[in-house]
Amino acid sequence: MKEYEVIWEIFNKCPRNQMRDVFVEEIEIEDPENYIKDKFKGKEVSYEQTVLSDGTIVFDIVTSQIKQRCSFTEI
Repeated sequence: MKEYEVIWEIFNKCPRNQMRDVFVEEIEIEDPENYIKDKFKGKEVSYEQTVLSDGTIVFDIVTSQIKQRCSFTEI
């Protein structure tokens, strides 16, 4: 298992409000993609995975017409 710092951002749908909910946690998991699948299990969800040059794994997610982002940085 690997240890990650996870930053989960939920973007606000209101056009005049640029604030977003941001949650930070440290977790031990085997596979970030499986974590995303489990987190949104039972919901209609689509996501796109990107790996940044520093190794951070970013998932851009849309569920219930709400844009979210989960970034996994190995600790």
